[in-house]
Amino acid sequence: MTDRDHARGLGPQIPALMLSACLLCALARAWAEPARYEIDPDHLSIGFLVDHIGYGKVLGMFRKAGGSYSFDESSAAMSDLEVVIETGSVFTNHRKRDEHLRSADFLNSSEFPKMVFRAGKAERTGDRTYRIGGTLELMGKSNPVTLQATWNKSAEYPFASGVLGGKPYVMGVSARGSFRRGAYGMSYALDNGWVGDEIELIIEFEARRQ
Repeated sequence: MTDRDHARGLGPQIPALMLSACLLCALARAWAEPARYEIDPDHLSIGFLVDHIGYGKVLGMFRKAGGSYSFDESSAAMSDLEVVIETGSVFTNHRKRDEHLRSADFLNSSEFPKMVFRAGKAERTGDRTYRIGGTLELMGKSNPVTLQATWNKSAEYPFASGVLGGKPYVMGVSARGSFRRGAYGMSYALDNGWVGDEIELIIEFEARRQ
């Protein structure tokens, strides 16, 4: 068989080979691009600690929140993070205190039902650690807030979920930070020191790749 005959025999296969190569390149590019992750509200814990007259700290949490972000696992780059918290969901296991926290003395939940943290990107500080500098919007004011975060794990979830029963790809993150409530005009019991100014944040979540 001559070279011309060989090329003629491959002729019908060339377009198919080219198409396969293009598809593989497209898939490689898609995999390399950052994926969007949605925080699983069933596996999201947002807690806080605040000093009480110097005797100890009150531990509370927000029971309704959600969020999303972009993450490129190949480069470990995190960006476009947003976490939205419903202020009326505050819970400290004490009914009267929770009602007071929802009032105008503190969170003023009726007028400001949402607290939002946004960050354009995260700065890597280690193999799996990040410094996330963003803004916290609360009670009509926005101030800079920094979170120190750890990427705990990314893997296919061990349990199937959803209508089709597939196993989602899940990422787990732990984050810590703090802010001063006085910066948001939340001045109740600041002067006499009964309630601390610094609010320590404790954030734990699992997020599913979309």
